[in-house]
Amino acid sequence: MQSKANASSAVLYARRGPVAWVTLNRPAQFNAYNIAMRDDLFQILAAIHDDRDVRAMVLRGAGQAFSTGGDLAEFGMAPSPIVARWVRFRRDVWGMLRALPIPTIAAIHGYTVGGGLEMALLCDLAIAADDTRLSLPETGAGMIPGVAGTQTAARRLGLGRALDLCLTGRWIDAQDALLVGMVAEVVPLADLDRRALTVARAFARVSRERSALLKLAVWGGLDLPLRQGLELERRLWKRLPAGRNRAQ
Repeated sequence: MQSKANASSAVLYARRGPVAWVTLNRPAQFNAYNIAMRDDLFQILAAIHDDRDVRAMVLRGAGQAFSTGGDLAEFGMAPSPIVARWVRFRRDVWGMLRALPIPTIAAIHGYTVGGGLEMALLCDLAIAADDTRLSLPETGAGMIPGVAGTQTAARRLGLGRALDLCLTGRWIDAQDALLVGMVAEVVPLADLDRRALTVARAFARVSRERSALLKLAVWGGLDLPLRQGLELERRLWKRLPAGRNRAQ
């Protein structure tokens, strides 16, 4: 495994063959998302995007939780709302995560709350440990989910379930998350990393180019009527190099 960050970094990056292994690394704060984590994650995702040897990614959390979302200790610290908004758009971590041309897997455990749950929903697939507890509590704090949660939850869960979670902020466990389609499978905590790596390696057998086209077809088609989605699929199929689509 090739380490790309020291142990004091807010996010750790390592390579396991063709799999990028990304770890949120503020365990004492339950991986609450702060400025340092944003900056580290932005740089790591940019490196993954540009590294053609990486063909899948696992996002996980160190310690007892995946992530409890935004670090409340930093709320209101920006010089002004305008500056805060400028920094956020300048370093669009969530847009970069969503746009990665490779399959992304969230390996979640413990508290997966607010922005932490929204990070998982931005990944293509989530695998949950059996101790996972999930919630979108922002509404109860006078906010709304701000890490794409109002959009990704509806697309992943359907309108009714997304509104339920966003409006009530209620807690669900791993089995409930599996039932509503928020996660793809539930495994014992001790098996989480091993299972996530196994799935990532299976995804990594597909070339980056083909993975990027497949992701664009599936995610891009969600916003289109069926006729236009089928046309998108045909256009993307034609972009495959000659000889690679003969099986179809």
